[in-house]
Amino acid sequence: MNDIKLFENKKVRTHWEPDEEQWYFSVIDVVYVLTDTSNPRDYWFKMKVRVKLEDGIELSTICRQFKLEAADGKLRQTDCANTQQLLRIIQSIPSPKAEPFKQWLAKTGYERMQEIADPSQSIDRARENWQKLGRSEKWIQQRMTGQETRNKLTDYWKDSGIEKADEFALLTNIIHQEWTGLTVKNHKDLKGLKSQNLRDHMSEAELIFTALAELSTRQIAESDQAEGLVQNAKASKKGGAVAKNARIELESKTGKSVVTGENFLPPEKAVKKLK
Repeated sequence: MNDIKLFENKKVRTHWEPDEEQWYFSVIDVVYVLTDTSNPRDYWFKMKVRVKLEDGIELSTICRQFKLEAADGKLRQTDCANTQQLLRIIQSIPSPKAEPFKQWLAKTGYERMQEIADPSQSIDRARENWQKLGRSEKWIQQRMTGQETRNKLTDYWKDSGIEKADEFALLTNIIHQEWTGLTVKNHKDLKGLKSQNLRDHMSEAELIFTALAELSTRQIAESDQAEGLVQNAKASKKGGAVAKNARIELESKTGKSVVTGENFLPPEKAVKKLK
């Protein structure tokens, strides 16, 4: 299970290993939140070289790689470390944030244990994170409803033979491009996003139409008894078309585009949008 955690309102990608019952954290993201460097990947590379020369320790060997969502929306192998491994890595990062981050690590592990005992707590914490980011209650409710719809669709895909990460990404892109007229990447570019999750920066209307497209896809796939990539791709295109037709109808009545470049980026983090 992959998730996003917040440390001082900065995102840290994580992976939960159920057999080990522990979180693994993206090392690149941790480097960024502790150093504020503009190039955390380069910092991590140089840091590994330095530690090897000074201490003879290969930091890469204490890490594991998991597929996490990258800046381009694709799942990519990423250096990750559990709490114990991360504490060793933090020792080599001079940062005034080191101690607060260690406390945050301990709190994160404890909260996960609580969530296993009571799954509703994970929903409450997701709501709290979005509130901290300034989202309205209406937006949060729509985001959570859309996530439930998304989960039901991906569960169907898994049951129908979809296993590879790139297959999930392909089907998602088919749905998205059909209803928006844009690929996921182009939609992120329109909003000026880099590593951010597109859905976390959608408007309420975009969330609603995304949910409609994915709900329609699942119901069509179930009706057609779609199996495998090819059949699910056809269902995805049909499902996206349902939302596309609804979008066109709404836009004709309001004169406003549903798909927009609006986002929740702070002004200093926004980048130039596509024309």
